[in-house]
Amino acid sequence: MRAPVDRIALGLAALGRPAYINLGRDGALPPVRDVDSMRAATFAVLDDAYAAGVRHVDVARSYGRSEEFLAGWLAERGHADVEVSSKWGYAYVGDWRLDADVHEVKEHSAARFATQWAETLTLLGDRVGLYQVHSLTVDSPLFTDEPLIEALAELSANGVAVGFSTSGPAQAAAIERAFALEVAGRPVFSAVQSTWNVLEQSAGPALAAAHAAGKRVLVKETLANGRLAVQAPKTVLDIASAHGSGPDAVAVAAVLAQDWVDTAVIGPASPGQLEANLRATTLELGAADRDALAGLAEDPGAYWRHRSSLAWD
Repeated sequence: MRAPVDRIALGLAALGRPAYINLGRDGALPPVRDVDSMRAATFAVLDDAYAAGVRHVDVARSYGRSEEFLAGWLAERGHADVEVSSKWGYAYVGDWRLDADVHEVKEHSAARFATQWAETLTLLGDRVGLYQVHSLTVDSPLFTDEPLIEALAELSANGVAVGFSTSGPAQAAAIERAFALEVAGRPVFSAVQSTWNVLEQSAGPALAAAHAAGKRVLVKETLANGRLAVQAPKTVLDIASAHGSGPDAVAVAAVLAQDWVDTAVIGPASPGQLEANLRATTLELGAADRDALAGLAEDPGAYWRHRSSLAWD
């Protein structure tokens, strides 16, 4: 049986660029968010995560310089046992500005895939074991783009696992449609990374079905973009108090308590946040705790409207 820390991946969404929508990120980052300072902050979190036993790092083309920072850290440290997953589909256009009008632009096309896969390869080479479509929705043009589907199938045939991430209130429909895609009788996708946390539980049944079918299931936004760390409901705070932990550890533990979750992605902005998140790996939620947390689920539409209202800081 895998140890809890083996089910944790470190996501660099909050560290690879100066602005993001995570609550509670402000005081955790360097006072000046220039490239060198953010690189140093990324290395510090990566070092502590590796020392704690984390061996999976999740990045994306749209996470600013996350791939570049990770590639530099891997080269300097020489760690050969770190699994890397990345994503394509969004391009970072924020120009390293906190006040950019637009930080990322989405495009699911064969041209965008070819360009971004080449960029990822240049930085990370054969270290990438999982390459994912970023934020696939049920109405994505990908589903009718035969050249793109063929290109993804070719990547899979060449030994790189191909997956997709999902967002929005219709995640379940996107999951089911994506896993039905086949080329020459072979599934295109073998993994999914979806939002699931105690406030947004709607994708759970679809993810459980995917896991039962042999697909790899990763869960992102385990802290609801920081809401469960800095604006946690009383139920979460009470459980945290009873276990002598923080609310973030309870939120991550609730994800790990789902037997269909292969990997829980956390996104700390500092070594301190990392340490607090990783306390989840030693936290055992009882049946009463799990039942109480299950009752916190919000209407998916309301949850995603709230998420859309969060400002990039």
